[in-house]
Amino acid sequence: MRKLVLILSFVLFSSSVFAGSCPMMAKSIDAKIAEAQKLREAGMKAHDSGEHKKSVELLNKALEMFKG
Repeated sequence: MRKLVLILSFVLFSSSVFAGSCPMMAKSIDAKIAEAQKLREAGMKAHDSGEHKKSVELLNKALEMFKG
């Protein structure tokens, strides 16, 4: 009985600890999205000005941010 109470309290309290990390994870995602958007805009600007090699490099950097 004592073990059951310990296990249940651990499970209940540990889930609330992990719930606090959600806003931090969301901020991290938002930061990546903002940086990727800047790279995308720079890549499209380079494309429009005829710098296709630079455009490809910038757009690939933006894509790499979301891998792994």
